[in-house]
Parts: sequence; structure tokens; C-alpha cells
Amino acid sequence: MAVFSATSRADVGFLHQNGSIPCINDSLGDDELRAILLKLENDKDKEIFGLVCKRWLHLQSTERRKLCARAGPHMLRRMAARFTRLVELDLSQSTSRSFYPGVTDSDLSVIATAFSCLRILILQNCKGISDIGMKAIAANLPYLQSLDVSYCRKLRDEGLSAVAQGCRDLRVLHLSGCRFVTDSLLRTLSDNCNNLEELGLQGCSSITDSGLVLLVQGCWRLKNLDVNKCSNVGDIGVTSVSKACSSLKTLKLLDCYKVGDASILSLANFCGDLQNLIIGGCRNVSDESLKQLAVACSNSLKNLRMDWCLNISDSSIECILQNCKKLEMLDIGCCEEATDAAFQGLGGGLFELHLKILKVSNCPKITVVGIGNLLKSCNSLKYLDVRSCPHVTKADCDQAGLQFPETCKVNFTGSLTEPEVLF
Repeated sequence: MAVFSATSRADVGFLHQNGSIPCINDSLGDDELRAILLKLENDKDKEIFGLVCKRWLHLQSTERRKLCARAGPHMLRRMAARFTRLVELDLSQSTSRSFYPGVTDSDLSVIATAFSCLRILILQNCKGISDIGMKAIAANLPYLQSLDVSYCRKLRDEGLSAVAQGCRDLRVLHLSGCRFVTDSLLRTLSDNCNNLEELGLQGCSSITDSGLVLLVQGCWRLKNLDVNKCSNVGDIGVTSVSKACSSLKTLKLLDCYKVGDASILSLANFCGDLQNLIIGGCRNVSDESLKQLAVACSNSLKNLRMDWCLNISDSSIECILQNCKKLEMLDIGCCEEATDAAFQGLGGGLFELHLKILKVSNCPKITVVGIGNLLKSCNSLKYLDVRSCPHVTKADCDQAGLQFPETCKVNFTGSLTEPEVLF
């Protein structure tokens, strides 16, 4: 805020001649003050700007782009009058604390008509809203680009299809936990939202392969797709996505037990820029497909979660570690066939790993020998999960003289909080 207190020599002369202190509001117009405000990068400094006087508060309000609040219809109207250029509005409710009655369809009607510049609307856990509110959004916010209605459990295809038809420039749509969503919505998205880049469908158990096939016919620009716990999604759906969406960066398939090697091979063949992949619980995936993926995505893959993939063994793990140069997170928890041999090729320090997070919990055949070989090639490790590894206890590590990086947290017993990466 030093910009406001700086005084030049000319200003000092002016003060001496006139005997009074000039007011900055008399010297600077709105455009100049806005220019100063836009130079402030820190949110706290922007808040302080608004405390100077009512005029500066008004300017700060009109330039505000993002707001997180809990408010009813009356307050929303007042907010709309004050924050006239608001682009992002977050009315999400806490999962642990409910505010009765929470966000309602009436609130959404006010939002739709009052916030004309809105591009991003976040309504996570707003369990009181229904298709009526979605129709109001669809009718009045045609330029909306991002909508998050995760865990808004009353929503159905009818209201969300109206959004797809009314907000055709939609880029991001999160529907996790919306259990009534079906393949019909994916058809509507395909027909109307050709710029869609990110779609979250976690727990939408009615989604099937047929829906994904329909989706990517029009939404081929998808970069991030989350179908975690969509138990009716299998190789046909994933293969259609990988073939159509060559720019795919993130794919989440947790507990999609119908997914197997065909999906992984298709990703290897068509999605060479894949960065994040979750296949935890996909028990039909085997070594050969993962080896091909490791080679195909060697320069892009950063995060890989494949816990409970019971058919994988040392050969694919070793291939991943040796080929994926940018790998930062690897989860092979409960892969019971993994042994020290998975890390044997790293012992000579010929490979420099950039791993920050490694999870090997419930891998009974891994010992301190394997972990020791890993540490010789990995100086950047920040979190190591060895829970329920009977041969990698704290006493074992101390006895073997293992030296962990200074910033590395080792979870031996479950007492440490897990980092939030790809979960």
C-alpha cells in the first residue's frame, strides 16, 4: 500500500504554498484509482483498499470478480447491486454443517437474473435446489462456463439438460454424487456443449458405456474426466473416450471393476499427454498394458494410483519407475505381488526419480531392502506410506540405517494425514 503514501518534491512545494494537504480523491479520478487497484496482487491488500473511504469501497466492489458467501434472496439482490462485475460466485455448503434452509430455487432465480456477468457458479452440497433452479440458470445465464452442483442430490436429467441447452459455452461441469443423472444427459451435452473440457461424474452409477460413447461424439475436447465409482463403465466406454479425446490429461476410474487392459492399451495408443490416472480397484488390469502406457506417456505421466490392482507385479512397477520421468505420485497399495524386485533396478542410482509421494501400504513382500534401493535414486520424497508392511517398520528402518530426505514424512502406523492427491 506504499503507493498511496509516496509524496514527490513537487507535492511538498504545493503543500508549503497552499498551507493545506490536498485530498487524493480530488487528484485522482475513478480510472486512476481502478488502475491502482488492479496493480494490487494480494487479496488482503485489495480488501485494505476498500477500507480507505466509501468511494474506494465502491470502486473495489465494482471491480470484484470472485465472491464466496451464504445469503438469501434479499441479500443476494443487494450483493448484485454492489458487485456488478462479479464473474465467480461460490455458495457451496459445508458437508459437516448445514445452514437451514440453505440455497433454494428462489435463490437461484435471483442469481440468474441479477448476476449478468457470471461465468462460474459453485453450488456444492446445496441439497435444497432442484430442476426448477437449474431451469432458471439455463434461461438467464447463457454465457455460464463452469457449474459445480456436486452432491445436489435432487437434480435430474431434466434440469441439467436445460442447462446444457441454455449454456452452450459450458467448459466445466461437476456432477459428483448426482445419482439420478443418466446417459440421456450425456447425449444432450454432446449435442450442445462442444467446448466442454472437464466433466465430473463420480458416483453417477447410472452412467454406462453407451453414455460415454454418445458424449465424446460432440465433446471431443475433454481434458479431464472423472467416472470414479461408475460401476457400469467398462472398456467400451473408456476406449471410445481415449480415441475421441486425444488431449485427455486426467482420467479417474476408481472402482470401475469392468475396466481392463483394453482401456489401458487404448490410452497408451491415443492419449500420449495423459498426466493423471486413477485405476484403483480395476482388478482386470495387468502388467503388459501398464508397461505400454509407461512407455507411451513417459514424458507426461505425473500421478498414478493403481492400488488394489491385484494382477500387477514387479515388472510393470519397475517399468513405470524407470520410464516415467515426471512421475510425482505412485500408489501401489494392496498390490500383494509387489516385492523388492520392483525397486531393484534403481539401486545403482542410475535413475533420478522425482517422486514426492509413494504409497506401498499392505504390500507384505516389500522390505527395507526395496525401500533402501528407492531412496538411493529419490531425494525429493515428501511422503511415504508403509502402513501394514510387516517388514518395513520404524525399527526395521532404523536398524537398516535408512536415511530419508529431511522433509519426508513416513507413515508407519496411520498416524499421519495423507496428502490430498488424486483422491
